[in-house]
Amino acid sequence: MTAAFGLYQRLEGLPLPWHPTTTSTPLIIYGAASAVGAYVIKLAQLSNIHPLICVAGRGIPYVESLIDKSKGDVILDYRDGDDTLVQNLQSAVSKAGGKVEHAFDAISEHGSFISICKVLDHHTGQITLVLPNGDYNAIPSTIKQSRTYVGFVHADTDQNEFQKATGSKTGNTDFGFVMFRFFGRGLQEGWFRGHPHEVVPGGLAGVGGALKNLKDGKASAVKYMFRLEDTEGVERYRTN
Repeated sequence: MTAAFGLYQRLEGLPLPWHPTTTSTPLIIYGAASAVGAYVIKLAQLSNIHPLICVAGRGIPYVESLIDKSKGDVILDYRDGDDTLVQNLQSAVSKAGGKVEHAFDAISEHGSFISICKVLDHHTGQITLVLPNGDYNAIPSTIKQSRTYVGFVHADTDQNEFQKATGSKTGNTDFGFVMFRFFGRGLQEGWFRGHPHEVVPGGLAGVGGALKNLKDGKASAVKYMFRLEDTEGVERYRTN
């Protein structure tokens, strides 16, 4: 839902999956192997948003399985360094028609948005970011920036631009209502799939090790799952 909210409620002008575009619509996705980034790719594919300019690292093999190179999609490796990444972004933007107006930063730290904004159009560009308390002062004032929080689909605490302009009674919660059901249908029919996952041995005893992997950057293109019943001694707390 975070991916959907950012893609369709924050980045203006992108087509919904049931009304896919027929024109070139370049999109930069930074953190493409993360869960949010991967779902952005999946939704963009349904909306026929291409070419996708994806930035990833260790999870590149997974991203390769999601993109469509025949439509111009590319993957760039941030591990090559900031300068090389910006050069590669510039090359990808040039091949995409020379102008990119939309970017989804699923990382929003370590200079990710700085690299993006060096190639994003400085007059009509839009970028949405996922960390709520980040310092984004380096983003040029001419680039429209927004924050993407999944919580906005659960409470009408933030009117979107369309509501403000029209006074509409429908908004983010209604978007969430529709998209949750859309995801359910996709999972049921098989044209939408979840993120790769790994069941951590030992139940809750494995949480510490999993958190360390996350902190050390060892987890890429995967979600950790824990089975409570695998936790040693949990049977003493069971009730009939």
